[in-house]
Amino acid sequence: MTILWLLVGLGLIVLGADWLVEGASSIARKAGVSEFVIGLTIVGFGTSCPELVVSLTGALEGNADVAVGNVLGSNIFNVLFILGLTALLCPVSMTPENRKRDIPVTLLVTLLFLGFGMCHSLFGIGETDGLSRWHGALFLLAFALYLFASFRRGKPAEEASAQSNPRKLWVAILLVLTGLAGLILGGNLFVDSATALARMLGVSDKFIAVTILAGGTSLPELATSLVAALKGRDQLALGNILGSNVFNILLILGTSALITPLSFASVTHVDALVLLLSAMLLLLWAYTGRRERIDRWEGAVMLLVFGAYYYYLFINL
Repeated sequence: MTILWLLVGLGLIVLGADWLVEGASSIARKAGVSEFVIGLTIVGFGTSCPELVVSLTGALEGNADVAVGNVLGSNIFNVLFILGLTALLCPVSMTPENRKRDIPVTLLVTLLFLGFGMCHSLFGIGETDGLSRWHGALFLLAFALYLFASFRRGKPAEEASAQSNPRKLWVAILLVLTGLAGLILGGNLFVDSATALARMLGVSDKFIAVTILAGGTSLPELATSLVAALKGRDQLALGNILGSNVFNILLILGTSALITPLSFASVTHVDALVLLLSAMLLLLWAYTGRRERIDRWEGAVMLLVFGAYYYYLFINL
């Protein structure tokens, strides 16, 4: 039964991602905005729902390690593994706006997260590392400005007129909602079943936490980005990753910090360095190789960095 539920969860993830991409693309055309912006906002928020639930639950229970560790681990997983794997399979295109605005904003938000959260370690300010309630309020204000700016920007992409038979708006919205439900339910089934299976096989709880649970809340981003890239919607895939990372920090940690101040006691300098490196690699790829895309070799480099980081985590369990 455990294996059966694992397969059901995987099937829901695949179907949910397909419906979400189709619905989001149709909404982009109907609303007259680019697929990147839809990926950055609607899809980015939708695929961040598991992180939101896990982090808020941790904050409500007074467990800051869960809230902070979940966001930090998910953001690293999103860029280095998901975007790296996506680029390795299908090079991901970048627009001039991605290079000059979207990727720098992601790097800036990452710097804010680390700068505020590790103020004591880095600058000797304060008594301990962590995010206070006023940090949370500041993050939520920045999130509101980010959303406002995202929806005000740009014209629809050229592919907006490519669909000769666009879906009706209510059908597209239904596809998005059904797709999100499938991703979240499928992700929960997959993580729970995989965890149960690993315990049956005698794998330690620490190993499960570092592998299955760390990547589990990022399954929606993984499925959505891969399906979008394979369908030629790589701008939606890139927007999904960048949007999810910004949402994770500004909305999820902002809300969690308002509920209870968050300690960074469990965040090591290696964790912080890898998170910063993941954002900096995106900026580097924007100005190296073929500037209009993330190439396969660049995706391979990201996967190697991800593998090295996970090896470090395993040997230090």
